[in-house]
Formats: sequence, C-alpha cells, structure tokens
Amino acid sequence: MSQITDHIYDAIIVGAGYGGLGQGAQLTKDGVDNYLILEGADELGGVWRDNDYPGAACDTQALIYCYSYFLNLGVSRMYAGRDEMLGYLKAMADEFDLHDKIKLNSRVDRAEWLDEENVWKFTTTGGDAYYGRSFVGGWGQLSKPKIPNFPNMDAFGGIMFHSAQWDHSVDLSGKKVAAIGNAASAVQFVPEVAKVAADLTVFQRSANYILPRNQIVFSEEEQQKFKENPDSYREIRQEIHDTREAGFERTRKGTEAAEEGVEQAIEHLRSQVNDPELVKKLTPTYAFGCKRILRSDEFYPTFNRENVHLETSAIESFTEKGIRTTDGVEHEFDVVIFGTGFYSQEFQGDLAIIGRGGTDLRDRWGNSPEAYLGMAVDGYPNMFILYGPNTNLNHHSVVAMLEAQNKYIRQAVEHLQQHPDQPLDVKAEVLRHFNDEIQQELEQSAFSADCSSWYKNEDGKVINNWSGNVAEYHALTETLNLVDYGVK
Repeated sequence: MSQITDHIYDAIIVGAGYGGLGQGAQLTKDGVDNYLILEGADELGGVWRDNDYPGAACDTQALIYCYSYFLNLGVSRMYAGRDEMLGYLKAMADEFDLHDKIKLNSRVDRAEWLDEENVWKFTTTGGDAYYGRSFVGGWGQLSKPKIPNFPNMDAFGGIMFHSAQWDHSVDLSGKKVAAIGNAASAVQFVPEVAKVAADLTVFQRSANYILPRNQIVFSEEEQQKFKENPDSYREIRQEIHDTREAGFERTRKGTEAAEEGVEQAIEHLRSQVNDPELVKKLTPTYAFGCKRILRSDEFYPTFNRENVHLETSAIESFTEKGIRTTDGVEHEFDVVIFGTGFYSQEFQGDLAIIGRGGTDLRDRWGNSPEAYLGMAVDGYPNMFILYGPNTNLNHHSVVAMLEAQNKYIRQAVEHLQQHPDQPLDVKAEVLRHFNDEIQQELEQSAFSADCSSWYKNEDGKVINNWSGNVAEYHALTETLNLVDYGVK
C-alpha cells in the first residue's frame, strides 16, 4: 500500500531550458496543468542563461530556432545574439504562465522509480521530495562544461575559465590570452577577445569546416511586419526549413552535396585568410560533416591580425607562466580560456536515476547511451529524455526535434493521467531493434567517418546524432504506440 501523502504531479520536468520550457508550454497548450518544472539554477534559460561569453549567439537561423506555435517575432537578426535568445525563453514562460510551474534553486540529485506506486520520487540537494507519474529529463546534451585534464594545470599562476563560465570580472585588455579550442563557441568569442587582448594564441587540435554566416539584420520595418503579419515570418521560416532539410544530404558520405559543402567552406577560408600557410593549417583533412559544421564570417579574418596566432602543436603541459607545447616551446599567458566543449554524452545529467531493480541509469548505459526514439529506456518506466541519445542534428535546428518530442511526451502524460496503473516501460526488443537500425543507417553518414568528434563515444560509436532528417523523426514520433510499451 502506498505510503505517499505528498501531491503527485502528472509530470515532473527537470530543467528549464529550451526543452523543459517547451514541454511545459506543450502541456499547458493541451490542457495538462498538473506538472512541475524543477530547475537547479536561480534563473531559467539553460545554455542561453549560462553561455554569456562575448559574441555568444545562435549559430542556426533564429527564425527556425523557435517553436512553431510561439514564433520569435521580435528577432532583430537572422543569427540572434544570446540576450535575444534568452529573452525569447523568458517571453515564452510569460506567454504560457510557466513561472508559476517552475521551482528555481531546486537541483535534483536523485530520481527513483517506485514500482509499487508507479511514480517517480525526486529528491533535491536541499532535501525536498516531489512525486510525479512521468519524468521528463530536460538537461540536454551541452550543459556541463568540459575542461581537459592537462598535466600540471595547478602550477599556472594566471587566470583560467571555461567559455560557458565566463569570468566577466577579468579585464582582458592588454593581456596575453590563450584560447584552447576552435569550435562552435570559440569561433564566436575569439574575434571578440582579439579586439581587446594584447596578444591572443588560439590552440587548434584539428581544423573545422566553416561556412559563411551571411548575417542579416532586420530593419525596423521588417520587424514590424513580422509582428503585424506573422505569415511573412512563417514564409521565410519555411524557406529556411526547406533549405536546411535539403542540406541533410551533405552529411552523407560521398555525395555531391558533401563535395559542394567542402568547396563552399574552402572558398570561404581562402577568401578571408591572407597567409597561404595559415590557410593550409585551417583546412580540415576529414569528411565534411564528421564534426559539427560551423558558421562564421568573423573567425577567419581574426587571423589576419598581428596580435593573433594559430598554434597547432599539441599541449604538453601547463607551466607557472603558461603552456608548453610538444615542440618544446613555452608560451606565456596571463589568461587561459577553455573553449573545449561539454560532457556531451552524459545523457543522464548530474543526477542518479534509479530504475526498476535499483539499477542506476549510468550503470545501465556505461559508455553507450541508447534510448527508443531518443527518449525512452527499458527498465525506466514513464521516463522520457529530451534531446537524448541520437537526437542531435548537424543540418537543422534541434528545436524542431524538441517540438516533436514534446508532443510525443504529452501523449504519454495524458495516457498516464487516465491509466496510472499502466506504466509505460518500453520493451527491450523495441529499443534494441530501433537502435540497431539507427546504427546501421549511421554507417552511411559522415558522422561515422574517420575523425574525432563529440558525436562518438570512445569506441567510435555515434551516440549523439540522429541518422535521418527532421521529417523522418517527426513521422516516427507523431503517435505514441502503446504496443511499444507492452500496453494493449
């Protein structure tokens, strides 16, 4: 007999970023009111709250980086800055009355399935407990900053921080600065740092394919037109969607589209960098799409500056004054900025998730996370992960994936409202068949090509990226098939 006397929510969402807020908005839109969003920080926003480094912006066109039912009509430019993106999320919370559903400063450190009661118990670091029939994980793939463990880091006498934990108290003016990493965040902050630092050295492990950004700033008249006639916004949004969907072909091995992508990226590089030797160092040597394809008009020209240097020798160790590279050179720095990405494959987040039989999800997965439709794992009933394994995109906006997931999960929540005694535990063979098909398809993808990327685990298995286009994922997730969960 249940000993629970606390209120049981129809859904508890962990995380108030794009995915979690989208889930709340979807539930509210569809008349589900008995849910709670638990957020560990003191403000909503997820990665757009945390990443406030200079130059931070959306590297996907903002017109498709929003939910179809809540368009970002106030956007000022095609690739909107961080403040606008955070503003959009706050406006979304206002529009759907999500603030009353969010408990801030409530970091969940344990979620445990209670088999007798068919509910999840959530415990926060503050000792509070909450109960929910369904569990929606909204912490995403890029929320926990990663700093490599270089030898002798403790010896460095200067200042160090990660781009996602930017230390705004540090004045970089006149400083010798090292930027370690040259991917998605670095291509945004490096040009800004170069403007103020006396000297900037960018440490590159491997070059990236970078396409033109071709930023468009909307006039006041255009912005007003979006607001007065949202269909004008939708028309542009649809054009971008169609172009990006067609771009999926670029991510497949050996296609003409991939070759065109290479040509476009190399032409962009050669047109912006003056030094032929630098061009050579900045030219990727792996398949187009194997790593994340970047967009920037400012990164390459930065290397034409006299105060900016590209270092391709590997880091051997830190020293008291800076960094020693494997060629024996010691580089002196006042500040080191890590643009080294995130723990992108910790899909269980920072909490212990305990399923049937007392099994921790971290142990269940090991180094190879997998989930049916990227959301459900056998042995973890009524749990659905947003932006989970194999749902990342290289060619389109991940919000398009989140919206499909939000709708699918809403169906599950409604089923559990009506049938709380019918937990949704995806069948192991359903997950196995799904994952086998995904991995087979990924063998034809550039994601599985010969390069090191955050898409793969240490065994070379692609565990982050979706194998198809957005339309294919929407078709698969349109209807909650109860038979997948052993419910007749």
